[in-house]
Amino acid sequence: METTPTGPAAAAPLLQVQGVTLAFGGVKALTGVGFDVLPGSITAVIGPNGAGKTSLFNTISGFYRPGQGTIRFRGQDITRIPAPQRAKLGLGRSFQNIALFRGMTVLDNIKLGRHAHLKTNVLDALFYLGRARREEAELRRDIEERIIDFLEIDHIRHAPVSALPYGLQKRVEMARALAMQPQILMLDEPVAGMNREETEDMARFILDVREEWGVTVLMVEHDMGMVMDLSDHVVVLNFGQVIAQGTPATVQANPEVIRAYLGAGDVGDLRAKLRASSHPATPQGAA
Repeated sequence: METTPTGPAAAAPLLQVQGVTLAFGGVKALTGVGFDVLPGSITAVIGPNGAGKTSLFNTISGFYRPGQGTIRFRGQDITRIPAPQRAKLGLGRSFQNIALFRGMTVLDNIKLGRHAHLKTNVLDALFYLGRARREEAELRRDIEERIIDFLEIDHIRHAPVSALPYGLQKRVEMARALAMQPQILMLDEPVAGMNREETEDMARFILDVREEWGVTVLMVEHDMGMVMDLSDHVVVLNFGQVIAQGTPATVQANPEVIRAYLGAGDVGDLRAKLRASSHPATPQGAA
């Protein structure tokens, strides 16, 4: 049985996914997917490999267009709005596979995240006139004083991305998403491939961006321990359909969720798996 996110009764959803269906040829990736994301919440989308999680993210952010259904952001129907315009409205995201420009510095990669919000015209930019200079100064100040400091990457700001270890590259990608000034920060497997220390750091940043910046978080993640520790609301996909949603405690006890992950209905086995995920003996890899 599906439940709605917990939260203040008066709070209208910031994001509404309603009956979304997506197909590639004759193969359905998503079927009638629906859930709400409340402002100020951390919502996680989980499910086994191939459940449709990244397809859902790509549909919400505008890279795929659904065959049926509606996506609303702050009450506005954005189903047919292109991805760049959705970013400008306030949907910022990272990617499962790092999508940074490896030959550019950390600072330049992060600055690209603000591109959708710049008002400088071609003439101003070409000759670096007053408006362009002001925007550049404001952009550098915001990135250097807020984002770089917040994510503790000041020591690598001028380093080329290609020279950084994987965990720092994931942090830079989150920084670029924050530079987009998102109202919803969409994180696609933010701790995939990270060791325990890197995972704990990223979990802290996710909590802090919600608490200190007031940014709503929507994430896809395989690390079940992290999901259950951080999330207010969990949506479970299997074979492109929502099989359960609700609080972490509700989802953990759902027999359909247990069967999807374990092929059996033993809640004790799932809880043991969650404990092992929260306290790994060896560095975690992508599930």
